[in-house]
Amino acid sequence: MLSVNQTTFTLVGFSLGLQMQICMFIVFLGIYLVSVMGNVVILAVTSLRKSLHTPMYFFLCNMAVLDIGFISCTLPKLLTILSSNNKSIAFIGCILQLYFYMCLGSTEFYMLAIMSVDRYVAISYPLRYSTIMTMNVSLLLILLSWVFGFLAFLYPIALLLDLSFCGPFVLNHFFCECSVLVKVSCSDTQTFDMLFSSCASAIVLLSFTITAVSYTNILYTIIRIPSSSGKRKAFSTCASHFIAVNLAYVTVIFLYVRSAKTASPELTKIITILNSILAPLTHPFIYTLRNKQVQDALRVSIKKALESRL
Repeated sequence: MLSVNQTTFTLVGFSLGLQMQICMFIVFLGIYLVSVMGNVVILAVTSLRKSLHTPMYFFLCNMAVLDIGFISCTLPKLLTILSSNNKSIAFIGCILQLYFYMCLGSTEFYMLAIMSVDRYVAISYPLRYSTIMTMNVSLLLILLSWVFGFLAFLYPIALLLDLSFCGPFVLNHFFCECSVLVKVSCSDTQTFDMLFSSCASAIVLLSFTITAVSYTNILYTIIRIPSSSGKRKAFSTCASHFIAVNLAYVTVIFLYVRSAKTASPELTKIITILNSILAPLTHPFIYTLRNKQVQDALRVSIKKALESRL
C-alpha cells in the first residue's frame, strides 16, 4: 500500500487501434476547439455590445465560462492519452480533476435552474421582467450558484484523501471518474458512497424541480399565446432548450444518482462523453448563437472589425 502522495494511476482510456486513436484525437480536438471558441465568441460579443448587457445574457455568459471549464476538466487529458499514450496521472491531480469536474457540473445544474426561472419570468411577466430580474438579483443568484456548487462536494472529495489504494492502480476510464476511483480503493467506502450519492441526488432533485416547474409554467403560457406563429417560435426555442436540459439530467442521473458501478465500463465512458464533452459543445448553439440578437451583434462586430482593418 502506498501513501496518497506516492500513488500514480493509469487511465485505460479506450482500447483502440492506432488509426482509430488518431481519428478520435482529431474528432475530440475539433470538438474542444469549437466548444471553447464558441463560448469565447459569446463572451466577447456580449461584453462588447451594450444591448446585450441584460440579466439573460449575463446568465448565458456564466454558462459559457462554466462550459469552458467543464469540458477542460476531462478533454485535454483524453487528448493527451490519445496522442502521446501518456496514461498516468498522480493522485493529487486525480483528486483535483474530480473536484473541479463535480463542482463545475454542480454549478451548471444550478445555472440551468436559474436560467429556467429567468425564462419563465421573461415569458410570463414581460412587463415586470426588468423590475423582478434586476442585475443585483442576477449577481446574487450567480454568486450563490458558484458558492454552493464549489462547496457541495468539498467534504465528500476530502474523504477520498483518507482512502487507501493497494493496487492495481488502473482506472478503466479516460479521467478520474468517482465510481472508477473508488473501485480500486482497499478501504471501506460505504460512508463516502452514501455521502457522495446524497449530495448528487440533492443537487439534481433541487435543480430538476425548479427547472421542471419553470418549464411547465412556460409551456402553459405558450399554449395561451393567441398567435400561431408566436406559438411556433416559442415552442421551437423551448424544444431545443428542453433537449439540452434532458441530456444533462439523464446522463448525470445514470452516472451519479443511479450507481454507475453496476454498469459496464464502456457504457459509462460513452455516457460520460455525452455529459462532459458533447453537452458543453451544444450549449453555445442551443442557448446563445441561434439567438437573433446575438447573431445581429456578432454580425455588427465582424463588420466593424473588417472595416477597421481596411
